[in-house]
Amino acid sequence: TTLVLIPLLAAAGLTVAKLSGRALGHTGGTIDKLESIPGFRTDLPREEFLGLVKRSGLALADHTEDMVPADRLLYELRDVTATVASLPLIVASIMSKKIAGGAKAIVIDVKTGAGAFLPQLEASRKLASSLVSIGTRLGRKISTLITDMSQPLGLMVGNALEVREAIETLNGNGPNDLEDLCCHLGAELLALAEKETSNSEAIAGLRGLLHDGSGLTKFKEMVTNQGGDASVADDPSLLPAATNRAEIRSPRSGTIARLDALAIGRAANLLGAGRLVKEDTIDPAVGVELLRKVGEKVRAGQPLAILHVNDETNLAQARSLVENAYAIGNEAISPPALIVERVPSL
Repeated sequence: TTLVLIPLLAAAGLTVAKLSGRALGHTGGTIDKLESIPGFRTDLPREEFLGLVKRSGLALADHTEDMVPADRLLYELRDVTATVASLPLIVASIMSKKIAGGAKAIVIDVKTGAGAFLPQLEASRKLASSLVSIGTRLGRKISTLITDMSQPLGLMVGNALEVREAIETLNGNGPNDLEDLCCHLGAELLALAEKETSNSEAIAGLRGLLHDGSGLTKFKEMVTNQGGDASVADDPSLLPAATNRAEIRSPRSGTIARLDALAIGRAANLLGAGRLVKEDTIDPAVGVELLRKVGEKVRAGQPLAILHVNDETNLAQARSLVENAYAIGNEAISPPALIVERVPSL
């Protein structure tokens, strides 16, 4: 959501500073995704970072030696020491970056479900409450939305693939669930910033900024400001692309009853979209493209997903994971609710 939400909020008139990280879990982090854009710089010194925010209203950067330096080390180590799901480390990582970035109003998307760091709803609630409690004590306006990650958000799971999807969404042509979530999160922040009082009007306004190209204009500005090639926004074929594709086809006709986000993430990781160990190099081009999601009908033999592949070493295992991530039933089923709960300021 970050790749869409940050330029969208800037287009709505907010000043947005965001510190993000690299891979945690099964695919690349926000910084890995941004670095699939040719030339894009994420290692901004504090003064340059804050200068960009002041001048253009937005910047998105990695931890640096003068901005949350300890978290940078802990962030990378959590990925390879089985502590990705450690609640204290998650809270410290999230809030340290928000405070260091100078945020006065904070909205956090807390995931729950199979693909989340904390898949159980009670654990997600505990995380959300801890974040709100710390933010309140530090004098910040803060709220969290607990959102569903039982199936992947959007249709792309990868690095350059997700940048491509973000560009499509900022152009008004993205997946409905990704657009909806970004507009709901954005509306929360507009309310905290006292820019809007009506949630429905805020959502409608943000949706308009996606469909009239204002969000995409801010995305291009951010890319240019940080040394990247903004022409990728007009020609996404300039982004890294995998040399091979492998289709996953439906074994039977019916309705998609389940799409396991964790299995899809593991498959993307095996293809090279994430890190198995800290020293691994991410392949920005690879990942999984979803063609069918929960609630959609499918006929036997129709494609369910496409694997974007460069190195075929783990292709068979990745294929098996994606095949088994899908469950196809006979009964009609609705997709899971996108927003599970809202945890407001104390």
